Amino acid sequence: MDDSEPFTVDTVLAPVDGSEESATAVEYAIAIADRYDASVHALFVLGRGVVQGMNAGTVDEEAVATDTQGFFDRIQVIADEADVPLVTAVDDGFSQTRKTRHPGNVVLDTADAIDADFIVLPREPVTDTASSEVLEKAAEYVLAYASQPVLSV
Repeated sequence: MDDSEPFTVDTVLAPVDGSEESATAVEYAIAIADRYDASVHALFVLGRGVVQGMNAGTVDEEAVATDTQGFFDRIQVIADEADVPLVTAVDDGFSQTRKTRHPGNVVLDTADAIDADFIVLPREPVTDTASSEVLEKAAEYVLAYASQPVLSV
């Protein structure tokens, strides 16, 4: 980016995992999108335990879908209030067959696939909870390797 070019944003990627930290990150993503007349793409990254449980049949996929949709419904209200378009998606943060598949590269691969101009993600939480561990490992990786500007909140 040249100093004479104005900074523009069309798409803000907000990786989420259902935690309060990720809900806060989406609020920041919506504020940035509102400022730049952009859209937000919320990517719900499923954790290792959820992915392994669904693969083994010990985690109810319908319950995961209901919880995920509930989270999306809550953030849709915030996006609607700001009149910011919101797109949602879900992806597995881990794979039993691909060693290189982890939350950090899922976020960066998605950023490239949707041509994101900006990424907003939660920083490492202060507490250790199962839901927040999905993105806490991704934050440092994304900050180190993203080609887009990143805001960690």
